[in-house]
Amino acid sequence: MPLFSSPKDSSEDRPNGTNGAAPINDPEEGEQAVPDEHTRLLPNRVNSTQPGLLAPDDPAVSPYNLWSIRALRYLTIAFTLITLVWWILLLVSTFVTPPGIGTRGSPWFAFGFATWTLANLLFTLLFFEVPSKSVRILAIFISGVILLDMVLILSVQKTRHEEGWVGAASVIWALLTSLWTLVVDRTVKWGKAEEEERLTGRAETRRTLFEWSEVMISTVAYAIMSVAVFLITLTIILRALDAGVSYPGKLYPVDNGKYRIHVYCHGNKTDSKGNDLPTVLFEAGERTVEYDFWGFADNAVKNGSISRYCFADRPGYGWSDNAPSPSSAGFVVDTLSEALAGAGESGPWILASAGIGSIYSRVFSARHGDHIKGLLLVDPLHEDLLDDVASPGRGFVLWLWGVISPLGLDRIPGAIFRGRTSRDRVYGRSAQQNGKFIFAKLQESLVAGSFTRRDALTSRQIQDKDTPLVVISSGKHIKDSHTWEKKQRDLTKLTKNLKNWDIVDGAPHEVWRTLEGRQKIEKRLKELVHA
Repeated sequence: MPLFSSPKDSSEDRPNGTNGAAPINDPEEGEQAVPDEHTRLLPNRVNSTQPGLLAPDDPAVSPYNLWSIRALRYLTIAFTLITLVWWILLLVSTFVTPPGIGTRGSPWFAFGFATWTLANLLFTLLFFEVPSKSVRILAIFISGVILLDMVLILSVQKTRHEEGWVGAASVIWALLTSLWTLVVDRTVKWGKAEEEERLTGRAETRRTLFEWSEVMISTVAYAIMSVAVFLITLTIILRALDAGVSYPGKLYPVDNGKYRIHVYCHGNKTDSKGNDLPTVLFEAGERTVEYDFWGFADNAVKNGSISRYCFADRPGYGWSDNAPSPSSAGFVVDTLSEALAGAGESGPWILASAGIGSIYSRVFSARHGDHIKGLLLVDPLHEDLLDDVASPGRGFVLWLWGVISPLGLDRIPGAIFRGRTSRDRVYGRSAQQNGKFIFAKLQESLVAGSFTRRDALTSRQIQDKDTPLVVISSGKHIKDSHTWEKKQRDLTKLTKNLKNWDIVDGAPHEVWRTLEGRQKIEKRLKELVHA
């Protein structure tokens, strides 16, 4: 063998295709190449044949190889199933309240947090293998905001009372799952890097187009969820501010202490000569009784038209708690009667009501015939027209509006840009934006064509026919609808003692909004009270 060999001979001894690099090991020969200046510092992982190294795209390179990652996924699936069961229970409680699941306020916030939690866990499962820094940042933000929500709900006495254990459990579970998302994403990132280093030689920094698409979708989804949580927080802050509005009357527990009804009375039971006079019991129509009749009633007392009045907020209106579902007119009247008895108010009564509130007054009158000294109905709703209230379309809109009501899409702009105050939101012109009010309207719609209609028909049969009756109708409403005029005429036959049927020309459905309408109502009330 020659002592010196030519470069040509050396190159010929190398295997073909190495391009001057160190010879590739032949697994069959088991020889180890001697490294030189041409040896790669890092192995070629794509074409490497070294045992133990895989291509980055190999399906075997997966964080699921780690038992801890598999355990996290199984736990996430279990949490998702638990949340789904809870979500279904809250959905059912909107229509029929299961024992122990009811809230004294509306169910919308508890349902909203449950919906958010379910979406959060589903997105966590969907993008489990694709950890993202943007998702972790948003998860930290969301956790902080939900923590603030929990503090506000549990620290403010009114919100704590209205949400009950159902709302508290929902917001706490939402907080825990938001933290869980953060833990899962960070742990999967660690597990993914760990397996890549073990199986491919180093942690992979590149992503496929599909993975980048998943990152983008997950980031957009969590950004939307972050905005939703932030809006819910603003709405809860408004609720906390509204809790500072004191109620004029007192709250009385009803239905074995399950919830409370607000009752307020003002004035004297006797006139200046000491004669006993009946108390006017006002019942609102489509809005709160405070917004409809409170100012009118105070003026009537000052003018001497009436001596004393009372009103009781129906469940979900004003300061009253929401009742369990379903809630018909007969059920509401029973709770109002219980609250009035708790307040020591037993009449005698002059019942003044408007719109759909006349249905409740008629049921109340039929059940307290001996204590009723007169009925005054302002543009009342006939029981034959309750089908409009109970229409499926209206019910779905109310349900949908209730579901999104925690976002405060109307309350927040109203407070910031339109100067709506807490009183406006509790019982004033913006009360219809309140979640309790929306839920009460939904409950009213669900049974209007069945239970409530039956209650109204029954009350007509057992109504004392000697009770003095006054009907005041909207001239505009009668002019626009022949059916409405026909039904108003029928309501004048509720008793055989019709005193007056007045049609106020040009007055809208809320007749008292016009001067002539207010004067007419006050005049007829004075005649009934001093009869």
